[in-house]
Amino acid sequence: MLLLAFDTATPAVTVAVHDGHRVLAQAATVDARRQGELLATFIEKVLADAGASRADLTAVAVGVGPGPYTGLRAGLVTARVLGSALGIGVHGVCTLDVIARDAAAAAGGRPFLVATDARRREVYWAHYSPAGERLSGPGVAAPAALPAGLPVAGAGPATYPGVLGEAIEPGYPSAATLATMAAERLPAAGRLLPPEPLYLRRPDAREPGPPKRVLPVPAGPGQGGEPRRGARGRGEPGRGARGRGELGRGEPGRGEPGRGEPGRGEPGRGEPGRGEPGRGELGRGEPARPGVSPP
Repeated sequence: MLLLAFDTATPAVTVAVHDGHRVLAQAATVDARRQGELLATFIEKVLADAGASRADLTAVAVGVGPGPYTGLRAGLVTARVLGSALGIGVHGVCTLDVIARDAAAAAGGRPFLVATDARRREVYWAHYSPAGERLSGPGVAAPAALPAGLPVAGAGPATYPGVLGEAIEPGYPSAATLATMAAERLPAAGRLLPPEPLYLRRPDAREPGPPKRVLPVPAGPGQGGEPRRGARGRGEPGRGARGRGELGRGEPGRGEPGRGEPGRGEPGRGEPGRGEPGRGELGRGEPARPGVSPP
């Protein structure tokens, strides 16, 4: 057997190789912003340290959370791709159980909790027996809602100081412990989980809804007069009775003041222009005869 194990459900990136008897190599760091990049690098490193290659692997074990969506997805996608490419089995282990396995000794024979940061002012948590067997959970809740008076492993106490109980080690999961647990459980395949994420709640990302309306809904015809005056910029309501009304039909705008008597009436063609002064006695009367010789 050559088992590759890793976990990215917390800010820690941890990878190990196990031969079925012991851990051959491991690497770990805490860097939530580079989980995908560091995971690939660490896989190559531990395989090289163990003197093996990907082709030598017989199984993959991966922490399935619970954990934030982005980090958890990086580990699970990598595990599935490796399993598919190499034609080997991929198995899941609860991340909180891995932490609990190492925390049992620090609990000193007491029941304890494991709590990791779930963001949104909440923690992922589970309740364990003194031997590290899970009694309840995993779940997600506000730190103040967890059972009081119990020691707590995981990053929860450091993230919410003074809210949870006594902090005990470890703060993050170890791929070496994950590999050991998976190697112990592989003969009884039913004790391992499928490589599916334990999200416990929906991811932060949401499908966008319909766009919000930023303009008022225009009123239909006959649904009020005064409110329609606010739409002058669109035409009809702003050019209503004033723009096309009486002015457009003649009386106020183009009526008598524009083309009536002042423009073509008596002043332009009446008596002063062609009346008696132009064709009266001067044209056919006596004043013209004194200068004419008698017949």
